[in-house]
Amino acid sequence: MQFEYCPKCGQHLENIKCGDDDCKICPSCGKIYGSTPFPVVEVLVMNEDNEILLLRQNYISTEKWTVVSGYMTDGETIEEAVSREVREETGQDVIKCQYISSYYFASKQLIMIGFLAYVNKSDFIISDEVDDIRWFKMEEVGAVIAYENNCSGIHFDKCRAYLQVLH
Repeated sequence: MQFEYCPKCGQHLENIKCGDDDCKICPSCGKIYGSTPFPVVEVLVMNEDNEILLLRQNYISTEKWTVVSGYMTDGETIEEAVSREVREETGQDVIKCQYISSYYFASKQLIMIGFLAYVNKSDFIISDEVDDIRWFKMEEVGAVIAYENNCSGIHFDKCRAYLQVLH
């Protein structure tokens, strides 16, 4: 994300060089801003029966399913964001989570931080941003998960590869 005005004081930012990178500086407060992608957690949720939880969010796709994802909030760790997003969107409580990989989603200037999260299956509590939710068998996921204009499919493939190495 590129700022034109300082988020702290509102002054118009000036272009400067920061080593090899282009940055912006606030002439009033001196704060320096670089190109900053928004951090987003992306979570493949698995239960004790090795089922995979997927969401349908119509603003993303009315046909394909996605993994849990959401923006990190100020002051929380990545692991806290994983637990919060899973709980907010599905009502499931994360027992443990494992970092898998990160992805840069250029079209939306997002850095996707991918995790595998483990839960004990419980009743869904669906947030307003989720249109449908269900558990899938691992072998069903490849045919229903979103690969286009979304990192869910890529993240599923990385998680599946990680799990195959473990077993």
